[in-house]
Amino acid sequence: MTAAQPAPALGRRLGLTDAVVVGLTAMLGAGVFGAFGPAAAAGGSGLLVGLALAAVVALCNATASARLAAVHPESGGTYVYARHRLGPFWGYLAGWSFVVGKTASCAAMALTFAAYVAPHQARLVAVLAVVALTAVGYRGVERSARLGRVVVVLTLATLTVVVVAALAGGTASVDHLAPFPGADVRGVLQSAGLLFFAFAGYARIATLGEEVRDPARTIPRAVTVALGTVLVVYVVVALSALLAVGADGLAATTAPLRAVVEAGSLADLAPVVQVGAAVASLGALLGLGLGVSRTALAMARDGHLPGTLTAVHPRFGTPHHAELAVAAVVVVLVLTVDLRGAIGFSSFLVLTYYALANASALRMRAGERRPPRWVPVVGLVGCAVLALTVPPSAVAGGAVVLVAGCVAWWLRSGRRPGRQADDDPGTRSRSAPPLG
Repeated sequence: MTAAQPAPALGRRLGLTDAVVVGLTAMLGAGVFGAFGPAAAAGGSGLLVGLALAAVVALCNATASARLAAVHPESGGTYVYARHRLGPFWGYLAGWSFVVGKTASCAAMALTFAAYVAPHQARLVAVLAVVALTAVGYRGVERSARLGRVVVVLTLATLTVVVVAALAGGTASVDHLAPFPGADVRGVLQSAGLLFFAFAGYARIATLGEEVRDPARTIPRAVTVALGTVLVVYVVVALSALLAVGADGLAATTAPLRAVVEAGSLADLAPVVQVGAAVASLGALLGLGLGVSRTALAMARDGHLPGTLTAVHPRFGTPHHAELAVAAVVVVLVLTVDLRGAIGFSSFLVLTYYALANASALRMRAGERRPPRWVPVVGLVGCAVLALTVPPSAVAGGAVVLVAGCVAWWLRSGRRPGRQADDDPGTRSRSAPPLG
C-alpha cells in the first residue's frame, strides 16, 4: 500500500510588517467608519466606556490567540487551537463559527463598499469587488499584503482628515459629551459588543500562521502592534467625533464620520471621507477573505469540509480552491441577502469563536509561555457577556447556526462532543503537512 502523501504546505512569505498590515486592513475597515453610529445609539457618550471594555476583551483574546499561535503555527487559528487543546468537536465548532460568521461579514463589507461608490448599482459593484480581491488573493498572500499597505495608508489619511475636521471645524465642544455616560449598563455593554466587531480583525494574523516567517516571534509581536495601533486610532476618532456632533449626531446617520465632517466649516472634505470609507471596506474584505479561506483549508484537511479545499496552488502557494469557494458563497450572499441585520449575527459567532480561543489558552502549560491565568478568564467571561448584549434576533440566529453545525458533526462522525485534548503542543493535524 502506498503511504498517503502529505498535503502541500503553504509558503512562509510574510514578515512582521506584512503580518501587521494584514491585521490593520482587517480592523481599520468599515468598522471605524460605521460602528460608532449604532454604538452611540446604544450607549450614548458612554460608547467611550464601551470602547474601553471592547479593547480589554480584545486585548485578552489577542494575547491568548498570539500565545497559542506561537505554539501551533498552522493555518486555521482557533480551529487548530481548540482541536488540540479541547478536543476535535470544539475545534470544529470554532471553525464553523468563524467560517459562517466571517463569510457573512465578507458580503457585508462588499455591500458597504458598493453603497459608498455606487449606491444605485450596489449588488453589481459588490460582486465586482469580490471578484477583483479574490484575484489578488489567488496570486499570493504577499501581493495581498502589499495591497493592504496601500489601503492602510489611505485609511489612516482619511481618518486624519476626519479628526482635523472635527476639531477645527468650529463645532467641537465638551458640552457634546453630556450627559455622560448617557445610557444604562446594558446600553454601554451593547456599545462594547458593537465596537468589538470593529476590533476583531487581529485574528487574521493568527489564521495565517503557516505563511508567517518565524511565527513564534512574529505572530505575538504583530498582534500586539496591530491591536495597539488600532486602539489609539479608535480612541482619537471616537473622542473627536463626539466632541464635534455628540452622541445624537452620530446615532442619527449610517455614515457617522462623514456627518462629522459635514457638520463643520470643512464640509468640502466630506467626499474624501466617502472615498476613504470605500477603500477601507475593500481592505476589510481583503483581510476577511484571507482568514476565511485559510480556516476552510484547515477544516478541509481534517475532513470537516470537502477535500478539494486542501489544494495549494503550485506556483502562488495559496489555497486557491478554498479562496474560490469562499468567493462563490460571498457572491451568492451579495446577490440575494440584505446583510444589515447580520452584523449582530456575525458578532455573536465571532464572540463564540474567541470564547473557545480563551478556553484553549486555559489548557496551556507553564513551559509553553502561556499567558497569566486571568487573561483568558477575563477574555472568556467578556466574550460571553458581550455575546448576550447583541439583539435577541442575532442571538437566536447564531444559536440556530451553532445547533446546525453540531447536527452536521454528529451526522458525519456519530460522536458526541469530546474533551480529550492533544497535550502535545507539537502535534499537528493528522493530514496537515510538516512545517518548514
